[in-house]
Amino acid sequence: MAIIPIDRLEAGMTLNAAVCDRSGRLLLPAGAELSDKLLKIFRTWGITEADIHRAPEETQCDVIEENSTIDPQVLSEAEQAVALLFHHNDPQHPMIRELMRVCLVRRLADV
Repeated sequence: MAIIPIDRLEAGMTLNAAVCDRSGRLLLPAGAELSDKLLKIFRTWGITEADIHRAPEETQCDVIEENSTIDPQVLSEAEQAVALLFHHNDPQHPMIRELMRVCLVRRLADV
């Protein structure tokens, strides 16, 4: 299982958990396969991420995957800096988690 941001979801992926809108209304049950049409619906309903079933050999979606040349020390410092920016927020909230991810990507792009 891996929580994947909406911009990295692709048609053909399988949901590990149900996707619900902000009010808790079920949009798609666990086990459903994503399509381009469903991804468009997710964006319309403000879905920022989904829990995707992944094979054991696949790695978790991560910033490192995009750029494997990032020094682990630089990554750690960037993560700490971003965590400091959001220390008054709930890092488990989907929107805060997405904002933290975007900040981390931008911070690493400047390196």
